[in-house]
Amino acid sequence: MSQMSYKVRMGNGTEQTIKFISAEFKNLIVWNVSFDTGQKAMLYKLGNEWMQHNESDLDSHSLLTIGEQIDHSLL
Repeated sequence: MSQMSYKVRMGNGTEQTIKFISAEFKNLIVWNVSFDTGQKAMLYKLGNEWMQHNESDLDSHSLLTIGEQIDHSLL
């Protein structure tokens, strides 16, 4: 899948451009997300719930917002 870019409103109220691309990690489909600030995160979905890799540091609102954007892009 090609890399996609979107603007999202983060939990702290700022708007950031995110880029994400799917990958495989330990038999899971994950989404590597990079922000215009240089921050990176790895997200994955278990059932209907978006989760983040333990080294990622997103607040719950940002995690949900980015997860919803990924879900929307897959439609």
